Amino acid sequence: MPPLQILRKKNDNMGSSSIFFLCVLSSFLLYVAMPQPLSTNSRWVVNESGQRVKLACVNWVAHLEVVVAEGLNKQPVDVISKGILDMGFNCVRLTWPLFLFTNDTLASITVRQSFKNLGLVESIAGLQANNPSIIDLSLINAYQAVVASLANNNVMIVLDNQISKPGWCCSNSDGNGFFGDQYFNPDLWIKGLTKVATMFKGTKNVVAMSLRNELRGPKQNVTDWYRYMQKGAEAVHAANPNVLVILSGLNYDKDLSFILNKPVQLTFTNKLVFEVHWYGFSNGKEWETSNPNLVCGQVLGNLMGNAGFVLGQGFPLFVSEFGVDMRGTNVNDNRYFNCFMGWAAEYDLDWALWTLAGSYYLREGVVGRNEYYGVLDWNWCDVRNSSFLQRLSVLQSPFRGPGYDEIRPHKVIFHPMTGLCIQRKSFYEPLVLGPCSEAEAWTYTSRKTITIKGTYFCLQAVELGLPAKLGVICSYANSKWETISESKMHLSSNLEDGSSVCLDIDSNHSIVTFACKCLHRNSTCDPGSQWFKIIDSTRCTSAMKSSVGIVSTFYFMAKNLLASFS
Repeated sequence: MPPLQILRKKNDNMGSSSIFFLCVLSSFLLYVAMPQPLSTNSRWVVNESGQRVKLACVNWVAHLEVVVAEGLNKQPVDVISKGILDMGFNCVRLTWPLFLFTNDTLASITVRQSFKNLGLVESIAGLQANNPSIIDLSLINAYQAVVASLANNNVMIVLDNQISKPGWCCSNSDGNGFFGDQYFNPDLWIKGLTKVATMFKGTKNVVAMSLRNELRGPKQNVTDWYRYMQKGAEAVHAANPNVLVILSGLNYDKDLSFILNKPVQLTFTNKLVFEVHWYGFSNGKEWETSNPNLVCGQVLGNLMGNAGFVLGQGFPLFVSEFGVDMRGTNVNDNRYFNCFMGWAAEYDLDWALWTLAGSYYLREGVVGRNEYYGVLDWNWCDVRNSSFLQRLSVLQSPFRGPGYDEIRPHKVIFHPMTGLCIQRKSFYEPLVLGPCSEAEAWTYTSRKTITIKGTYFCLQAVELGLPAKLGVICSYANSKWETISESKMHLSSNLEDGSSVCLDIDSNHSIVTFACKCLHRNSTCDPGSQWFKIIDSTRCTSAMKSSVGIVSTFYFMAKNLLASFS
């Protein structure tokens, strides 16, 4: 039988299972087939076939004083590249310092000599053992070798101009912040962008270039932003029309508000992407010292006003830096990340996690500095926090977008604190959290009922502390669900006695209802377990194949009930 011909062969016994299998197969083919070059279709990044390609990236630092991609003293470059894919990322945001591509003297120094100049003898031994083919390359050729390794392992690459003078980024006074600063000559910058774009024109997995990281400092102004960012974008596109062009805003890449009423003017189309950065520390210690509901609502309001609005204007928004302390003990980061997960899932954003590095050769004068925001551990051998990576995995696949119209639009109920979605094991068992690939498909009606799509069954609150249930009489108050609190992530209903409850989870991840918490200005309260997000999806899930079963169960029960009266 010809390839895939078997999928056309009818089998009456397969029923909805065969439809589900086709959905999964089509999703898999869309995910693995990512022909370049990429372009944009409104707010989505798409491939040549017009299918969405979600950028699920991790940052790999290569802009510090050594000017070598971090970790090559710990692992062979191909092991790192393969490991990136194994962790579910399809893309790397690979940083570079401008002077590597504009200063021939720096570019021609060998990797070995660069480490010697900084007294990093132990790192030389590690590089010799793990990457003998790289250690005696020039710095610029070593950078090319890392790009080649990523490309050979089918990892997409976003080349990010992080800084001019090699070193840690960033501060307002480091001379790298804005056009005209000590190390930031606009003409030299455009020369460097052009050289990089030209150098990697033949590398199909280089899919985008981010023109400059975190513009900042006392010289920043809107007039020069338009003047030089538009000029830089045109230079990159002229040298390499295949790549996406990514523009950052002002104030450490937190502010794009000025383009709301004055669009960027370019001679090319369908290649422009905007980027934004958001960390827990972007708002100081507010997450820890204030009420998380209040902070989440206020911060997201500002974020959408300063950057998120570009989605509505028809441009992709790439969250090119976000991250948390992977030790899990940072209250500020933990609360921030619950809010981030809800936002990133709701808008199904492209993103790049900071960072891959478990440690650095040399950072801010410290040799072998541990990076607690790193996905990998200090030795670059193991994942630092596997539960974090599992939680993040839900964002590595699209919920929707061009080419993912597998079924009609529906809702899934997402739980940011766990990275899981509400699913139904059977009609009789409590609702539980599980992988979003197995999420139930819901409809959120204008009457505020949450119903299983295509059925009469709605979500109901029963009693304080008991599991929520499914029922078919959906006109009472306990079947109405409002999104409340400043975060808009509490789902609240009323019991028969008029008291309010919110969806929550118990220790077994069952869906229960408890008194709504953290609605007032209490900074010691953490509402994470009660935060849910109703998000749009057009993806098939394994729950779809059983939707027929629940309808059949309903009619079976109704038939028996009617028979008892005859």
